[in-house]
Amino acid sequence: MTEQQFAVPEAGAVFTPTDEDRRALDAWFARYEALSARADVEAMADMAVFPLNVVTDDAAGNGSAEQWDRERFTATMSQVLGGADGEEPRFESVRTPQFLTPSLVVVFTEGVVTAGGHTQTLRYADILLKRNGEWAFQTMIQGGWGDTGKDGGAS
Repeated sequence: MTEQQFAVPEAGAVFTPTDEDRRALDAWFARYEALSARADVEAMADMAVFPLNVVTDDAAGNGSAEQWDRERFTATMSQVLGGADGEEPRFESVRTPQFLTPSLVVVFTEGVVTAGGHTQTLRYADILLKRNGEWAFQTMIQGGWGDTGKDGGAS
């Protein structure tokens, strides 16, 4: 029997983040949530890598994976964030990041958003990557976005 060689890239080895790695990631999310609260979708888009992967499902339970360009992202976020009746949404989130390397992280979030007298719990995941020392999101995984933008309405 011939023995096969198995080579894993050194960068794929287990990475343990430092306190600074966590602080930088937390600061990125704080900035993103502040921009979301102000519905500053252009600045939010500046924090992404396009095409953005969106993995979701719709109300009928059909899963999908799409790539959104900047235009679709800003149009969708403008539509979704424009419905708070002038009240800035309030976010409360507990994040569990899984750093794959110093520049790749999958972040699982359990959150609550309150706006316009309505409170909704959320569960989602994001994949972020570091470019030129700055975090940027490249994939969002959350249920319900499959109906957003269809027939002019948001789910």
